[in-house]
Amino acid sequence: GKSELVKEHSANQTGSGLERDYITQWSYGIGETFSLLVPNVKGGASVPLSQNETAMKKADPTYMGLYSQIGQYWGEQPGTSGPVYVGAFVMFLFIMGCFIVKGPMKWALLGGTLFSIILSWGKNFMGLTDFFIDYIPMYNKFRAVSSILVIAEFTIPLLAIMALKEVIEHPSVLKEKAKAFYISLGLTGGLALLFAVAPRVFFPSYVSSMEMSALQNAIPAEQLAPILMNLEDMRVAIFTSDAWRSFVIILIGVALLWAYCAGKLKAGLLVATLTILCLVDMWSVNKRYLYDEQFVAKGTEMQPFLQPSETDKKILEDKTLDYRVLNLASNTFNENQTSYWHKSIGGYHAAKLRRYQEMIEEHIQGEMTALFKELPAAGGDMTKVDPVHFPVLNMLNTRYFIFPLQGGSTAPIFNPYALGNAWFVDKVQYVNNANEEVEAIHQIDPAKVAVVDKRFAEAVKDSGAGKDSLSTVVLKSYEPNELVYEVNSQKGGVVVFSEIYYPGWGSYIDDKETVHGRADYILRAMNVPAGKHTVRFVFDPKSLHVTETVAFVALGILAVVAVIAVVLQLRKRRKE
Repeated sequence: GKSELVKEHSANQTGSGLERDYITQWSYGIGETFSLLVPNVKGGASVPLSQNETAMKKADPTYMGLYSQIGQYWGEQPGTSGPVYVGAFVMFLFIMGCFIVKGPMKWALLGGTLFSIILSWGKNFMGLTDFFIDYIPMYNKFRAVSSILVIAEFTIPLLAIMALKEVIEHPSVLKEKAKAFYISLGLTGGLALLFAVAPRVFFPSYVSSMEMSALQNAIPAEQLAPILMNLEDMRVAIFTSDAWRSFVIILIGVALLWAYCAGKLKAGLLVATLTILCLVDMWSVNKRYLYDEQFVAKGTEMQPFLQPSETDKKILEDKTLDYRVLNLASNTFNENQTSYWHKSIGGYHAAKLRRYQEMIEEHIQGEMTALFKELPAAGGDMTKVDPVHFPVLNMLNTRYFIFPLQGGSTAPIFNPYALGNAWFVDKVQYVNNANEEVEAIHQIDPAKVAVVDKRFAEAVKDSGAGKDSLSTVVLKSYEPNELVYEVNSQKGGVVVFSEIYYPGWGSYIDDKETVHGRADYILRAMNVPAGKHTVRFVFDPKSLHVTETVAFVALGILAVVAVIAVVLQLRKRRKE
């Protein structure tokens, strides 16, 4: 969704989606597009270079430790799981199809291919990318523009099949359009051959800019030159090996085509042999990234989750209905194991809650850094740590930290400052916009003050009486789509709930629908009157019921149409 924060580099923001530099982070390099023909044109996947046998044959043993840390991929994307490769001979047929296939379908497929490729370049072709981000609906929701290459992965093989069909139906086409044939061969097989014999002519550098910067910072200048020379030799070997491979596959495919056109091969045998050729080609490349070791029994894959660690077991002894855990012993926002056992502050999902992500960047990451400094100094005793350094983690009811120890083990650290499931505040500080709201949290104690955007002033009305020291808020039941609290106070006032504010949640006081608002940028808050009350939050959005209604009506119509069709068919048969 659109960020409400107004940032300094406003040109980087989009109308209602992700930032431009975030969208274009995974932009396919212009030279990287040759991976459609030669898979390892940029090294393949971001896995250790030491895992590549071809590269290791050129490796200097002196630098073996370094090569287990440097990746095979040397393109400009932050990382990748593999290249976009459609098959060497498929590319030959696609190029030839541009010459020998007739009709509007050819132009549609060619146009779709080129469009997809250019869009995948992202920041390398910002004119078109900016136009799509600004004017094409939903495009600014993409987080990796290179994913648009799925279109080319469909259109290229389809036009290739149409070209093969043309050759099978008109065997003389290769002689009649010999020029088109040789151009196609030159643009695919010829190019692969040139890559193989003169790799440095086309790609002068085999080290990405990010990689070069990291190496320059980590390695003394006098040692860097020989490492870069050896690294280049290794990567050239990877590239040329695949270039020769593509060249040979194209030659085999072309030889089979000529044999058919010369009458030495039947159509059925031609299709069978080309199918085998393309299958072997694609299978062998795909197996580099979907290798045997990845296919394991479900039980083996689930093993790390089904056996809680000693730290998990200690935390799980706490049977309180709802609290959160922050894992500081892992890549906090890029793992899912913590969430299997606990309600986690971290975790990962490709579709992120915008406001929560902004809180991670603005507050939580900084508070985690402070914890890494403070906790060891305090000997792991949270009572000796000043809670002023992590107010957001406290308001998120982070009761336990999983902290790393030497030797790879972990320990649970109890946080006595967690604010609980909900609490009354002394006062409400109203602000004018999102920037003021997220900034104000740096200055306040969330246990005493709630920061509220003035748009929610009616729902989160400050009575000015201050909180009652005997007031209580207790979570009585917890379900993912329903939370029930018992609130008791003599004065009433504003209660902040340690749950993420999100559209679609309804709120009720003693079963009477009541509006609630947003506080502290991401949490829920409402004014609860004096006395004993039951507060309930329910997630049951109307849009869900509308969608269900549409779905059931559509299914009903389909069923009626199906019955009518069957009845008409039966009548027709009776008449016949």
